Amino acid sequence: MTDSALSSNLYAAIQRRRNRGLGGLYLVVAAFLLLYVWLFPGILSLGGFSKFTQNWFPLALVTMAQALLMLNGGITLAVGPLVSLGAVIAATMMGGPAGTAGGILAVAVAGLAIGSLTGMIVAYLRLPAIIVTLAGSFIITGIALLILPRPGGFIPVWFSDLLAGDQPVAFLLLILVLIAWKLFLATPTGLGIYAAGDNPVGAYHSGVPVEKVKVAAFAISGLLAVLAGLFVAAQTGSGDPVIGNPFTLNSIAGAVLGGVGFLGGKGTMRGAICGSLLLSVMINVMFFLGFPPVAQYVAQGLIIVGAVAIPELTARWRQKK
Repeated sequence: MTDSALSSNLYAAIQRRRNRGLGGLYLVVAAFLLLYVWLFPGILSLGGFSKFTQNWFPLALVTMAQALLMLNGGITLAVGPLVSLGAVIAATMMGGPAGTAGGILAVAVAGLAIGSLTGMIVAYLRLPAIIVTLAGSFIITGIALLILPRPGGFIPVWFSDLLAGDQPVAFLLLILVLIAWKLFLATPTGLGIYAAGDNPVGAYHSGVPVEKVKVAAFAISGLLAVLAGLFVAAQTGSGDPVIGNPFTLNSIAGAVLGGVGFLGGKGTMRGAICGSLLLSVMINVMFFLGFPPVAQYVAQGLIIVGAVAIPELTARWRQKK
């Protein structure tokens, strides 16, 4: 089947599943943003907006990394360790002969290579993604600790100022990432990610190279995760081999909040981005309202359970009517 025929056959079905529930999500995000602005009016200044987007940007990237695999019917527990790996590679490479450009290249290559290898194991050996990525998370953490046993390294001051200064560079970068995703989604591989996640057998018979699509999803997911680590390193001015640990849970919570289903083929990347924004704003709101830090973890756990359970219970209730 030709690429154009594949696109025309899959596009209508994919569109129907992609846009369910986004209106309600947008309203909830808008309500929390208004509450946040009321609690912290400084966000409306250029500096306040820049700092907020800098804190949100890594979460947005890892949520995209997680959502990409969930859309394809998988999940990854290696997002956090990949963030840490990206940070330590950047902090060790940028201070050496490779320089800033070499460090960025090394981070990108590492993410693509690890993601591709993980995808090939999952796709061609038919192993569960959750098991493979769980094992991979330990391996990646070990590699990060070998590269940089303790926080340190060097990030050029000008690079930190560029990404984490007083200008909304993070917001502009996020827009560029979303444009790149939109362009990618228009390709047969991009459409194949939804199709293979929704119905792998049907996608295969429609001409989708299911295994190659899965490998591509893991590769891009790995790239997004290590780039989040690069940005975190720019924020802190150094690398930390365990700094990415909280991102694994947060990436799942953000994707689920954004309406991305665990079973594949349901949800959108813009929904995932909105979910990450909602999660980031909720954490900040809890901080300004005086909630203890431990409440954030409890809230994230409840969010995941609620975001999964409520649509399921609603669907069952509608079937009984």
